Amino acid sequence: RLGILIARHLKRLERVILSYLEVYDGPEEEARLGILETLECTIEHAWPRMPCRVPVLLQALLKMIWDVHTDQSSTPELVKDSLLQGATQCLILLDRCSEGRVKDLLEGVHNSCKENRVRECIRKVREN
Repeated sequence: RLGILIARHLKRLERVILSYLEVYDGPEEEARLGILETLECTIEHAWPRMPCRVPVLLQALLKMIWDVHTDQSSTPELVKDSLLQGATQCLILLDRCSEGRVKDLLEGVHNSCKENRVRECIRKVREN
């Protein structure tokens, strides 16, 4: 709703986003799905201010992708797929606003990761 005015609140919003990405919130993962949508909208509206936040957001999104991949709880596969898709979309947007910096940072991760689900997310980012 704030549009570009969200840039005024980026520091505080970043802390909220990071804390929500870290926490498993039940089988339906409503909070994480909602915060991924919020992050996506924030990147779209405040894209000029996002390149300096790439390292922190990239780390949090990769950690969340790994957590979802290794999750052994009762979370349905459809919800896991939605989380992975949302995180991948956020990474793609971060890459676009940082002029390919995310792809460069993901290069080593893709080469060293053996898990297909995680590699698939990284592959999608590298191809876009």
